[in-house]
Amino acid sequence: MYYVYVLESKKDSDYYIGRTRNIKKRFDEHNAGLSKATMHRKPFVLIYFEGSIKMKDAIHREKYLKTSWGKKYIKTRVKNYLIGKDG
Repeated sequence: MYYVYVLESKKDSDYYIGRTRNIKKRFDEHNAGLSKATMHRKPFVLIYFEGSIKMKDAIHREKYLKTSWGKKYIKTRVKNYLIGKDG
């Protein structure tokens, strides 16, 4: 199984979108500062993920979620999380 995930930085509230086969291990790596792309933005909260059977599908989905349309989709999907966070 391949996962596409969205992390929210507690430091700057921005999102990081990535892909992995082991979501727990990858999440722990981000929070441990082992990823150059995110080491200065930790700690993180996992706010969304999707699973795919084929890597090709996960790659396609990750690319989509990084577009402006994909970011709007994420905000819609995690709406209850965002509402609960602010209120």
